[in-house]
Amino acid sequence: MGVPTEGEPIQIHSYKHNGYIHRIWEETTVLKGSETLVIGGNDRTIVTESDGRTWITREPAICYFHSQYWFNIIGMLREDGVHYYCNLSSPFIYDGEALKYIDYDLDIKVFPDMTYHLLDEDEYERHRREMKYPEVIDHILKKNVEKLIKWIHQRKGPFAPDFIDTWYERYLTYRK
Repeated sequence: MGVPTEGEPIQIHSYKHNGYIHRIWEETTVLKGSETLVIGGNDRTIVTESDGRTWITREPAICYFHSQYWFNIIGMLREDGVHYYCNLSSPFIYDGEALKYIDYDLDIKVFPDMTYHLLDEDEYERHRREMKYPEVIDHILKKNVEKLIKWIHQRKGPFAPDFIDTWYERYLTYRK
């Protein structure tokens, strides 16, 4: 597994358990890259869905990927504060082409006041049956939902005060 270079633009590829592409983010600037952690920033990047539709992100975002955790976290900077979108997913890999992970449907949306909602439980259950997620994956994902909720309550990692703002400032230095 390679390590993305700080300052370089990379793509992010999200897959489903069956191996099919789910979504591609065209360009994210690497702010920190190591074998275990990638932090990236993007703003108004093109996103391509599996059916070929495209859309453009509306606000700056800081993305947090870790090779030891079954989730990734996107902090979106909006006028009323930072909104987070947390994807339950496989740990990332970086193969020189793109940062890649498997999206496992469950998501947690976190608001600026740190209230949150677990989303897409029906979609998760449907895909778990259709794509035959192994029991071990189901167990890992449920444990990682608990870990994410603990991080939210503890304001740990990307939920820490100033984490997103600090990395956004770094992102802006690459945009000049």
